[in-house]
Amino acid sequence: MVSTSLKSVDPKSDLRSTHLNASEKLGSRPSSPLTSLNGRAQEQRADAFAEVLESHRGDSQLVILQDFPDPDALSSAWAYKLIAEQFDIQCEILYAGTLSHQENIALVKLTNLPVQRWACQSPKTKEKNLSAYQGCVLIDNQGTTSQLLPLLQAADIPITVVIDHHSLQEGVDAEFMDVRPNTRATATILTQYLRSGLLEFDGNVTEHVHCATALMHGLRSDTNFLKQAQEEDFLAAAYLSRFYDSQLLNTVLQSSRSKQVMDVIESALKNRSIHNNVTIAGVGFLRYDNRDAIPQAADFLVTEDNVHTAVVYGIVHDEDEDLELVVGSLRTTKLTLDPDEFIKEAFGQDTQGRFFGGGRSLAGGFEIPMGFLSGLNENSDYAKLKWSVYDTQIKQKLLRLVNPENSVIASS
Repeated sequence: MVSTSLKSVDPKSDLRSTHLNASEKLGSRPSSPLTSLNGRAQEQRADAFAEVLESHRGDSQLVILQDFPDPDALSSAWAYKLIAEQFDIQCEILYAGTLSHQENIALVKLTNLPVQRWACQSPKTKEKNLSAYQGCVLIDNQGTTSQLLPLLQAADIPITVVIDHHSLQEGVDAEFMDVRPNTRATATILTQYLRSGLLEFDGNVTEHVHCATALMHGLRSDTNFLKQAQEEDFLAAAYLSRFYDSQLLNTVLQSSRSKQVMDVIESALKNRSIHNNVTIAGVGFLRYDNRDAIPQAADFLVTEDNVHTAVVYGIVHDEDEDLELVVGSLRTTKLTLDPDEFIKEAFGQDTQGRFFGGGRSLAGGFEIPMGFLSGLNENSDYAKLKWSVYDTQIKQKLLRLVNPENSVIASS
């Protein structure tokens, strides 16, 4: 099998990969690990990618998204599926969580995006015959934000491909890895592979038009409507502009917020406290289906005057899995703040060495399982006590970095 690593690294460090590049096996020079790739380097990456896909011709693969996929993940996975089909590889796109953001729901429905939910504790999921799949693919994640990966690893399904733009996680390995932390969107990376000729989009093919529309949405979403876009993002958008349906995209973007989302935003406004231009807000208990209200509240709070960073968090109850998580989102406009580094330093790692969260340019998130203390919220006094403890603990960890001189919260 071909072992290919295309991880982005510091240009001052060793430019050679620790793995053998497929392009080297073809006799060409190794691909550049720099984020902004020239034409030659892009061709080499595409050649390496194509060789790995060719080596798996006829396989069946599972494309794994983070539990709560965003437009970048959804669209990039669809693009991968279409590219893989050129090599007779059949893919199923999966997530374990839920689609709750109104734009994500509209995107999937209006474009017929082929994605499925596999709830980990569902009898249907447990009864799946995983022996029918020869590999799994991680798109816009590296497995740390998916409940499905441990299930596949237990079934000895290897990781074939990882394509992501988040910081490289420890312990992740695959035959082909294209991880570029300085690239704004995974949709940009997949569009580069499309532009290289792995798949020629056709404006007369509805599926291609819808996928191009989804990719444009994913790219715009992760670049803050192109305001944080780089040259490679604009080039990707220019290519997609030849195929996407602007009216369809406008319909997706005009999806209205639900009352539940507005209530969470209201709660964040009421509960926020500001320290050194960072606003911190706990929003209490949320149903699993309303989880995406947390990042939307963070998006709203960061627009306040004299605030450059917003962190919003709450306790999310998953009734299907019978568990609770502390879920939080960070949004920032401060270019010198690294969300990935900030969240990892604030919340650390679990007993297996996996970080509770991470981030990318100007955004991040975290999920902390509550384990033994999950559930039993029927007693309102107990629920208030539990929230008070977690709310105080999260604030302590954040203030330790935001306002170290006054990070201890006095008990009442």
